[in-house]
Amino acid sequence: MAGKVITVAQQKGGSGKTTLAAHLALGFRAEGKTVGLIDLDPQGSLGRWYVTRLERDEAACEGLDFATSSAWGISMEVRKMANSCDIVIVDTPPKVDSDLRPALRVAHLVAVPVAVGHMDLWATEGVMDLAAREDKPVLLIMNRTRAGTRLGAEVATAAKELGAPVAKAVLAQRVGYAEAMGQGRAAIETKGPARDEVSALVAEVAERLKAG
Repeated sequence: MAGKVITVAQQKGGSGKTTLAAHLALGFRAEGKTVGLIDLDPQGSLGRWYVTRLERDEAACEGLDFATSSAWGISMEVRKMANSCDIVIVDTPPKVDSDLRPALRVAHLVAVPVAVGHMDLWATEGVMDLAAREDKPVLLIMNRTRAGTRLGAEVATAAKELGAPVAKAVLAQRVGYAEAMGQGRAAIETKGPARDEVSALVAEVAERLKAG
């Protein structure tokens, strides 16, 4: 298995897991990497995004592979994709239980999006606990941040106290992320601050994968 595996996980729904998975995928592809995407979430949002992208422009899916999987089959699916892709990204359901553990077990890095809110932060602890049981490194990624707000500062400070690394790069609260996803695209394919945010995050994640 040659490819590096990133499992995107968070207990709380609406944290931005699928958006993060898609943006990391296209960010790595922009760096010349081949990327595999695996949708483990029964809601199938990542699959809908991929199909929308494929229907709009087949060429836009070059260098991107996609598959769905169940929890019990994730190990085999990851192994297949990692043999042909540089990066494999697994999008998981919003829950923390035994079904999530196989997806954590195959990861080289567990990326945990944390939206700016205390409930999202509380939900993070369950994911961190399961990742620790599997002895997998975790990177907390602050998502939907709002610069200059007291809540944002409080949550960012509290996140650092959880004991897991917090990415220096953050993803701000921007309409462009949701708009791009609805079109089967990603903000990194546009010009502006969102593109810079994603590029910075991809570079940071890449460094952590190398270190691991």
